[in-house]
Amino acid sequence: MHGVAGRPETAADANGATTRGMLLLLVAMTGVAPISLYMLVPALPLLATSFNSDISIAQMTVSLYMVGIACSQILMGPLSDRFGRRPVLLAGLSLMVVASAACIFAESLPELIAARFFQALGGATGMVVSRAIIRDLYHRERISSMISLVIAVMMIAQMLSPLTGGLLETAFGWHAIFYVITAASLVVAIAIAIVLPETRRVRLATGGFRGDVGSLLTSRAFIGYVLCQVLASQIIFAFAGGGPYIVVTHMGRTGAEYGAWFATTGFAYLIGNLCCVRFSPRYQLEKLIWFGLALQVAGSLLNLIWGLTGINQVPSWLFGTQMIVMFANAFVMSNSAAGAISVRPDAAGTASGAMGFLQMGLGSLLSQFGAWLGDHFATPAPLNAAVFALSLACVSTMIFLIPRRDVVVSEELIELAEEETGIV
Repeated sequence: MHGVAGRPETAADANGATTRGMLLLLVAMTGVAPISLYMLVPALPLLATSFNSDISIAQMTVSLYMVGIACSQILMGPLSDRFGRRPVLLAGLSLMVVASAACIFAESLPELIAARFFQALGGATGMVVSRAIIRDLYHRERISSMISLVIAVMMIAQMLSPLTGGLLETAFGWHAIFYVITAASLVVAIAIAIVLPETRRVRLATGGFRGDVGSLLTSRAFIGYVLCQVLASQIIFAFAGGGPYIVVTHMGRTGAEYGAWFATTGFAYLIGNLCCVRFSPRYQLEKLIWFGLALQVAGSLLNLIWGLTGINQVPSWLFGTQMIVMFANAFVMSNSAAGAISVRPDAAGTASGAMGFLQMGLGSLLSQFGAWLGDHFATPAPLNAAVFALSLACVSTMIFLIPRRDVVVSEELIELAEEETGIV
């Protein structure tokens, strides 16, 4: 009764769309853009040297790549609702193949930066459309576990991608990275063309993109789930932005030591997603969100207490409690994402795109804000306070925006549900 529509079993379920092959394809289309982002990072100093440029200019191959990901989220999601998942995916991956080849033959750093933007614009299509495909194929209570499983497998690949990029750059030069990216994106595009069926449900006559956006923005449930997911993701961006300054500058540790400690939070997030895979089919997603929120608030409060008392002036205390936050964060993000894309199943692409755009757009701001907190204060307490505030904001969205599911049905609730779903 709060605007979340269910879904009957489809032919996709019966025909084996839930097989390992489909899962691997979802992982590949989701991970091709972020993996391509991290593979180039170790080669940035060599890029600056090769093009006789400053490292800050070479860094734009990463920063504008993230802008391309954000733009892709808001564009490709609605397009997939209108034209179908397959054609939009194939168009996006084709753009990535062409842009990746252009990176190989770039003769100047501005050309490479421009090619990287279009590489991200096409490649990130898989990130947004994969969530819509999951919503097409699975029941509401299974969506969270599938999103978590895709994220868990993808994170392992992302952890290995900087190492892979570094080895390629050392052995064959930075061009080899783009040869591998071009080949990988081509393989994913071919696999989509051969294996992936069209999963978009048949749409009734609607107002198109404007109608989808209007119905989503007037749904309290959608706004609540999206804000919960986006605010939870900002915890990651804020901590990642401020962490290096705190550990390296103020604690006097090496960059390699910071990288090792930061990897522990990624490992905690990975374990959280694997736990979601196990428990999501058994429990209502709102209960899993509340479990994650309670643990997230507890972990962030502990970190704030350690910061105010001066205990977490060493990495073990700072990252030990942050691991609790990241474990809980996996429950919050995957389940709230499942809730958001389930509000209007026929507009799952638009919902996924809006969520991804807000996540990346706010992420760039929160990353800078976290860096400012880490650089301007000699204690981790301000950064800990920001993480705690974001955790409380997530709780607020659940309390004030997402209606309860265990309420007594009344005529007023029936009328509200009919208004949200467009039933007359």
